[in-house]
This record gives sequence, structure tokens and C-alpha cells, in this order.
Amino acid sequence: MSRKSMLIRGTLILTLAGIATRVLGFFYRIFLSQTFGARAVGVYQLVFPVYALGFSLSCAGIQQILSRLTAKYLAQGKEKEARELLSCGLFLTVSISVVLTLLLQNYADQAARVLLQEPDAGRLLLLLSYAFPFAAVHSCICGYYYGRKRTGIPALSQLLEQMVRISAVCLIFCLGAAGGTRFGISLAVAGMIAGECSSSFFCLYQIKKEDRKDPVKVSPSSFIRHIPLLLFPALPLTGSRVLLHVFQSIEAISIPLKLQDSGMARPEALALYGVLTGMALPCILFPSALTGAASSLLLPEVARLQAMEKERTFLTLVKNATCLCIALGSLCCFFLFFLGQWIGTVLFQDRLAGELIQALSFLCPFLYTNNTLISMINGTGKTGLTFAIHLLGLVVRILGIFFLIPLAGIRGYLWGLLASQILTFLACLLVFYRERRNSSSSNGFT
Repeated sequence: MSRKSMLIRGTLILTLAGIATRVLGFFYRIFLSQTFGARAVGVYQLVFPVYALGFSLSCAGIQQILSRLTAKYLAQGKEKEARELLSCGLFLTVSISVVLTLLLQNYADQAARVLLQEPDAGRLLLLLSYAFPFAAVHSCICGYYYGRKRTGIPALSQLLEQMVRISAVCLIFCLGAAGGTRFGISLAVAGMIAGECSSSFFCLYQIKKEDRKDPVKVSPSSFIRHIPLLLFPALPLTGSRVLLHVFQSIEAISIPLKLQDSGMARPEALALYGVLTGMALPCILFPSALTGAASSLLLPEVARLQAMEKERTFLTLVKNATCLCIALGSLCCFFLFFLGQWIGTVLFQDRLAGELIQALSFLCPFLYTNNTLISMINGTGKTGLTFAIHLLGLVVRILGIFFLIPLAGIRGYLWGLLASQILTFLACLLVFYRERRNSSSSNGFT
């Protein structure tokens, strides 16, 4: 099978799994909003920046480097080194995640009061801490298989994680309701743990099955040799991810606070935040299953083209991916704008959700394209550039929160969000424009 066919096949597998996952997640959001209410969903959404921060600390950087190096090793015929690299990556990510789990368990209440400024989030953070080790295993093994262009296992693990999460929450809630027991939104966090646990054990089972067929013994010397290969390139990437998630945490925490400055009460601000992040944004992100799948596979593919010095093929890939993402985003923008009110009113039973979906629909062409372009920039190893681009977008959004929300309410944040996506898009195009100019005057990547 040709590399192009493998890329298309892999994208199709991940897309189908992504669509199935998002369909399940879409109805799960409806269940959460109608069962627990907008304010509880808002508190639930507040803990995700902490989760994303912990994930970036433990495994996000290592996952990307593992995917890149696996693709590079396989292009050079180094199968054994790729397997050794996976073992090293698992050791590093799980070790860091266990430390994070212990820290969050000890300081969950303080983090809720001081960082999130929402005491009710303390018990959610305590539960959430148990998900880190399982998420690390899941992420690391998926990065390995992305590098191998074997997308079936990541796709199945993604679908399994979502199915177990939703099934566990719905089953426990129904059993509790039948027995007269009422559960709070912490049940949704428990579902996250169940989902991550199932997907990590599934991934470990697949690795063990491969080891039985083709065992690879990792010697202490090779293990030590691979640690700097993974850790040193991952450190700046992890550092940039952590800093970005710090800014994202500031963004998430500040939205309810600044909504209060615009004249809203605390419960109303949390409810609006829950509608925005728990109902409207998931609808906007729903079609990104396609671009997200392509992004995961384009990163190792770009690394392979870079290793083989195929500049023209690389630039053609960038052009085609950009055009497809813009076309998909434009179609989704049209669809969500005209059906947004119906989605909000009929499915979520919330008119405000429909209005927000309509307003956010204009993000689609930029949002879907930016994810793909940034993934390809990462594939070339220019992680510093992607950090700067992400930071630019975040700064614009935070400025919108602090200066526009007090004046215009939630519309101020939406204006800042659109401006940040447009600036990110233009910055990515500038990077590839410079790449094209440099490739026309030299024989290698810059």
C-alpha cells in the first residue's frame, strides 16, 4: 500500500471513530445539561483546564516526540529502536503522571478555591487526579501507533473510552434514580476515569499481544540511551504546552468572573459558561473529527517527508490539506448558522445555546484549518513557532475577556475568539509562505 493510500485510510479510520465518538458525546452533553443543569455543567467545565494542564505536563510533549521518532525510525528500518522508544516513553509518562496525581489529591481544595475560585470544584479535582496515569498510558501508546500509521488501535481506544464513560455514567445514574439516590456532577468525572482506565488497558493489551508475536527485550543500556532522545526534545514542547495551558486556564477561569463584572450574578455567570463550553462549543467542534484525524496523521507524515527531504511533496500536502479544511469549515459554518437555533432549542432545550452556536459558526473555516496547519508545523520540528502562534491567539482571547466582556457581555469574548482564530490562520500561512520561498532557493528544509 502506498504512503498516500495509508494516509487516506488512516484518516478515514480515525474520522469514522471520531464521528462516532462525537455523536455519542453530543447526546451525552444533552444528557448532562438536562440532568444536572447549566450551572453544574459550568462547574464541571471549570476543571478541564486543570486536567489539560496535568496532561500536558505528563505526556503531551512526549507523545508528539514519540510519534515523530517512531515514524523516523521506521522510515530508516529501525523497528527494534521504535519499540524500545515506546517502553521508555511509557516509563517517563506514567512516572510523571503518578506524581501529579499525588499532588492534586493533596491540594485539590486549595486549587479549587484559589485557582478556580469555585469551592464546589474541589471534589471534582480530587476525583479527576485518578485519571492521569491511565491517560498517560493511553496517550503514549496512541502516539506510537500514529507514528506507525496504524490508526485502528487509537481509533478503537478512543471509541471504547467514550462508550465506557457514557455507559458508566448513565447506568449508575439510572440505578441510583431507581433506588432513590441522587448523584451530582461528580458522577461525570467518575465516568472520565472509567473511560480512561478502559482505553489504557485496551492499548496495553494490544502491545502485549504484539510482544508475544515479536518480543523485543529492552536492555538497561538502550533504555537509558533513549531517555534523552525523548526527554530533551519534549522538554521545550512540554514547557510551551504547559505555558499555553496556564493561559488557557486563565481564560477559562476569567470568563465567569468577568461576566460578573458585566452585571451578572455568580450562578448566572456559571450557567452561561456552562452553556458556552458544555453545549455551544462542542457543537462547533463536532465536525473537527475529520480535521483532528488528519492532523494526528499529518504530523508523522511531515516528519517522514522532512527526513527524506521531499520539499515539493510536503508543500503540496500543505496546500491540499488547507483547501480541504477551508471547504469543510465553510460548509459547517453555513449549516450551523442556519440550524443553530433549532439545535439549541430542540436538542439542548436552551434558546441561548442556539444563539451562541449561530455566533460561533463563523469560527469553523479558521478553527478546522488552524488545527491541521499547526500539526504540520509541529511535524517539521518548529515547535517554537507553534508555541508563538498559540500564544498570540490566547493573548487576543484573554484581552477580549478582560476588556470586552465587561462592556459587551459574552459577545465581547466571541469577538476576541474570532479575532484570535483569524490571526492564527494568517500566522500559519505566513510560516508556510516562507517555507515555500526557502524551498525554492535551497535543497533542504529550513
